[in-house]
Amino acid sequence: MKRAPRHNETEEAAGGLALPDPKTTLKAYYAGNRMESPVGGVLEVLRVQPVEDGSAKLLLECNSSSLRYELPIKKATRTEKTKVKQRLLDGIDPTCPRHGEGWRLTRVGPTLVCPACGVPFGKAL
Repeated sequence: MKRAPRHNETEEAAGGLALPDPKTTLKAYYAGNRMESPVGGVLEVLRVQPVEDGSAKLLLECNSSSLRYELPIKKATRTEKTKVKQRLLDGIDPTCPRHGEGWRLTRVGPTLVCPACGVPFGKAL
């Protein structure tokens, strides 16, 4: 008897379309602004999925056409990791270097991860 796919498996299989201008969309996402859909309407975040290599994927859906798009998020740079480490050493709660002061990093095991972009920014002390 064949088992039914789990919820995560069906969404992963579905994936999403590539955006024509991912840099502009990602910039708007980090700033907390509206993300315009290529077909009109606004893109809404469905899920942030971390990837094993340290990057992440953002699954977006257009509110007017229901088309789904996938936006890749690059892994943390050495400079971003250094900023986070310095904040930890200074005794300050680390925040996401990409989103700014509004997003504190959360601890996932030994790693500090931004809940909004799914990117790990280093190890907790």
